[in-house]
Amino acid sequence: MTLTTTVEHQHADGHTLSLTFAEPDGVVRGGLVVLHEETEEVEEGLGLLLAGLAGEGWLTVTPHLDRDNLTQQDLLEATDATLSWLAERGVEADLVGVVGFDLGGTAALVVASNRRLGAAVSVGGQGVTGLPVLVEIAGRLTSPWLGMYGDAGDEAGGAEVEQLRDAAAKAKVATNVVHYPGANHRFDADPDAAAEAWQRTLNWFDAHLR
Repeated sequence: MTLTTTVEHQHADGHTLSLTFAEPDGVVRGGLVVLHEETEEVEEGLGLLLAGLAGEGWLTVTPHLDRDNLTQQDLLEATDATLSWLAERGVEADLVGVVGFDLGGTAALVVASNRRLGAAVSVGGQGVTGLPVLVEIAGRLTSPWLGMYGDAGDEAGGAEVEQLRDAAAKAKVATNVVHYPGANHRFDADPDAAAEAWQRTLNWFDAHLR
């Protein structure tokens, strides 16, 4: 199994950021920035996610973020530092993507609407204090973006997913919003939806990062 490693990466301004990464065993196809919702330590589940993506050939890295005090500026600065780390390891800009799960999915959409990357994926997501409302920024996407959302069986939640799809369709990049009725934000209560979302994630990166 691919192991993860945590390092301290120094920003251009002298500040440091903790990064946890997993490397493929073979040729590196590109790089993926994984945005997550943990406040302090990268838990085992996230480590398995990093290892799983690395197993597909991606140099996969996650910045340690403080979600409780996270602002858009903090998020973008941390992402930029992580992108710099990938560039230092020879990953070309058009072969870099960002992916986020649950609250990280919200963060991934924010990044994809403010940075030009090869591709972006959001799996679930909901509002986070300090970050823009998703439907307000989806039309300004600058990176090809796939969003996958459950509605927890709530009709209003389903309507919100459809509104997000309509907003994203106005962007000048490729977008796709997939609605999973009945699934929750984490997809952890619906194994079939989770498996399909995982395969769609891999397919999106395969299609756009090459």
